[in-house]
Order: sequence, then C-alpha cells, then structure tokens
Amino acid sequence: MVALVTLKPDADDAFLAAASTCAAASRGEAGTLHYEIWRETDGERRVVFNELYVDEEAVEQHMASDHFKAFGRAAADLWTAPPTIIVTHPVDID
Repeated sequence: MVALVTLKPDADDAFLAAASTCAAASRGEAGTLHYEIWRETDGERRVVFNELYVDEEAVEQHMASDHFKAFGRAAADLWTAPPTIIVTHPVDID
C-alpha cells in the first residue's frame, strides 16, 4: 500500500511528528511487514507512506487501531486533501 499526502505550508513538523508516532506503533503490529515514510524532494514535496502487510485482515486491523485513528485526527488539519491511497500487490518477476 502506498499513501501520498500533500501538506499545507508550514505543516511539515507537526505532520511528521504525528506520522512518526503512528509509524512506530504500526511497525509493532503483528501483521505489518514494512512501514516507511518518505519525503518527496521535488514537485509538491508530498509525504509518501510505503506499507506492506501480511494480508487484507492486517490492513483492516491497522486502520482500526487507536494509533491510526489518532494520527488521522492529528493530521486532518495539516494536509491539503485526504491522502491518495494506492493499493498494490507484489508482481512475481522471477
């Protein structure tokens, strides 16, 4: 799963603090295999969440977690629009 978030001007520090708290808790979830946050260097300078879960149930548990809900409340006033979510699946290239 990839989530793209465009922040309001001067919202970087508050957003990244909230995102870091959520990421730390998310990495501890049983179904989370990978949870990284990236910052786009050019263009809109979006924040990119790169997440990998064992299955759809793990995604649902993540989205129902208290830390995810708290992050959503904290971030809602910091982005220009709700995140763009891209659901992905691995491609076997062997």
